Amino acid sequence: MTSLATLLYIRTPMLEIAYEAHGPEGGAPVILLHGFPYDPRGYDAIAPALAARGYRVLVPYLRGYGPTRFINDQVMRSGQQAALAQDLLDFMDALSIQQATLAGYDWGGRAACIVAALWPQRVRGLVTGDGYNIQNIAKSLKPRAPETEHRLWYQFYFHTQRGVDGLTANRRELCELLWKLWSPTWAEGPHLYGNTAPSFDNPDFVEVVIHSYRHRFMYAPGDPALEGIEQALAAQPPISVPTISLCGADDGVGPAPAVDDDVENFSSYYRRDVLPGVGHNIPQEAPQATLAAICELLDRA
Repeated sequence: MTSLATLLYIRTPMLEIAYEAHGPEGGAPVILLHGFPYDPRGYDAIAPALAARGYRVLVPYLRGYGPTRFINDQVMRSGQQAALAQDLLDFMDALSIQQATLAGYDWGGRAACIVAALWPQRVRGLVTGDGYNIQNIAKSLKPRAPETEHRLWYQFYFHTQRGVDGLTANRRELCELLWKLWSPTWAEGPHLYGNTAPSFDNPDFVEVVIHSYRHRFMYAPGDPALEGIEQALAAQPPISVPTISLCGADDGVGPAPAVDDDVENFSSYYRRDVLPGVGHNIPQEAPQATLAAICELLDRA
C-alpha cells in the first residue's frame, strides 16, 4: 500500500521538511511521527481514517529520510534526541500549529515525548510507542543485562568505522534485517519493506543515523545549539499530558517488561497497552489499536 496523501514541503530554520497531509485544512491537527528505520508508510492505514473523521493529519519525513533536506550544507547532521524534538517544534511553528495531538514510535516517539515533556502546552494528547522515550544519556554507559545488550548489536556496530561503511554500502539490506529481527511475527513486513526502503536513500541518512547512535552513548558531541534542550532532558522531566503507551509483545529490540517502569514518568492520565503479536513497528503492525488510542485521546480533550 502506498499513500494517496498530498506531499507538501515547509521550510524551518534547519530543514525543508517533506510531509504528507490528509484531511481538511481546518481540522484539529494530528501529527504522526515515524522512527528508524521506517517512514510515513507506517501510518498508511491510520492517517486516512483520522482524516475521514475531520482531523488534519500530518506525517513528516524526519531529518535524513525521504525528500526532507537540510537547507545548509555546513550545518551539523545531528541525530540526537534534542534535534528531533526541535524539528517537531519548528515544524509546528512553521505551520502555525499551536497545539496538536502527537503519535510516534522509536525516533518519532522520542521527539513527541520530549515536546510533551518540555512544551506541554503544545500537546493535546500523546500516543507513544514503548512508553517514556527520553534517553537518559548520563546512564547510557552502564552495562545492561546480556540479553538486552545483544539486541543492541547494530548500535555498537554504528560506533565503528566499519559500521559507517556497512550502513553506507548496505543500507537497504541492513535495515531490512532490522525489520525482520524487530518484528519477527509480522507476516506482512517482508512484502511492505520495499515501499519504505527508498526513504533511506536520502543523502544525509547515514550521517544522521550514525550520529544518533553515537551521541546517545556519549561517543559523539551534540550540536551546541541544542545543548539547552539536552540539559533539560538530563533531568528526565515528567510528561504531564494525557498519554497512552503502546508496546509490542513481540518487539525484537525492546520487549515490553512485565512491570511498567515508565509509569512514574507520567503525571496525568496514562495507560500502557501491551499488544500481542506485535513487534517494534507498532502503527504498521497494529493500525487499529493505534487508531483507537489516538481517537480515545482526541475524545478526552
